[in-house]
Amino acid sequence: MPFEYFEHDADIGVVGRGATLEQAFVAGAEAVFSLITRLENVRPRESVEVQFEEADAELAFVTWINLLLAHAQENGLVLGNFELERDGDRWRGSGRGEPWRAEMERGVDVKGATLTMLSVARADSGWEARCIVDV
Repeated sequence: MPFEYFEHDADIGVVGRGATLEQAFVAGAEAVFSLITRLENVRPRESVEVQFEEADAELAFVTWINLLLAHAQENGLVLGNFELERDGDRWRGSGRGEPWRAEMERGVDVKGATLTMLSVARADSGWEARCIVDV
C-alpha cells in the first residue's frame, strides 16, 4: 500500500511512499483525500491545477497538500486522482475529481497539512513523505 496513517492526539498522521519523490507526494495526497471519502467512488470529471516553487522538499509536501485541499474546498470538489511533476524547485501538479454527490460517503474534514512531524526522506524502496493533518 503506498500510504498509511499513524496516531497523533486529535489529529491524524499521513505517510505517502513511492519510488520517486513525486510518487510519494501523490501517495500522500491519496492518503489525505482517503480520509475525506472513498477514492474509488470519485469520478475524475473536473481538474484543479497547482503550481508552486519550493526548494525544500518538506515544505513542498505541505504546500502540495494544502494547495489541493484549498482548491477542493473552494470549488466544492472531492479529489481522487493526482499527478505531480518537478523541475528543480518548480512543482506542477493536478488533482481530478468531482462535486460532492449525496451518495458519497463522507469521512473526516481535513483542514490542512501541518509542519508537525513533517519528514520527507529516502526510504528502503524509494521515498517517504509524512506529516500531521489537522482534522
